[in-house]
Amino acid sequence: MIECQTADGLWTVTLNRPDKANSLTAAMLSRLAEIVTEASLDPQIRALIVTGAGDKVFSAGADLDEARAGLATSPLWEQVSGAIAGLPCLTIAALNGTLAGGAFGMALACDLRIAVPQARFFYPVAKLGFLPQPSDPGRLVALMGPARAKLLLLGGQKLTADEALGFGLIDRITLPEHLMDQAHDIASDALAGNLPVLHRIKAMCDGR
Repeated sequence: MIECQTADGLWTVTLNRPDKANSLTAAMLSRLAEIVTEASLDPQIRALIVTGAGDKVFSAGADLDEARAGLATSPLWEQVSGAIAGLPCLTIAALNGTLAGGAFGMALACDLRIAVPQARFFYPVAKLGFLPQPSDPGRLVALMGPARAKLLLLGGQKLTADEALGFGLIDRITLPEHLMDQAHDIASDALAGNLPVLHRIKAMCDGR
């Protein structure tokens, strides 16, 4: 249910459970963490793209049955987002559809987020009675500001792609048929550049 392809310094990770809105199980999260750890050990990695299968939903967050059994508060979510944030290369979330709940973590941990026009963005933790992942509020505030982060987390508002772009949550909107081409185009300079310089540029942008 998690697919990974590698070629010439580019890692592409796909959440492939479209019949269940790409909702994530503990096994899928564990596999994601393993893949990102493997990517971090690749001395030639230049870019990583995370996307979803299907044409409606990037991920609805936790699988409902497993969420009720405790997955909603599992440390696996933070493990995955922390591993993505720690990668030295360019990371892009290519959001093929709606982003919801715990799936926010991996998208927020990426350097860039591009999305299709029909994507919606919501994180209903206040209503469901769960805390967000520990790093998510800070990343949301850094992108959107504190008021808009509260609009999403406390107000439970569902944002359109246009609103998300205007708020700074995503960086570009592109048609579904161009989504992966757009992600590859953004990654092209990183894939062609000097590897130590690229890693240093990212560290500088991250204040390291």
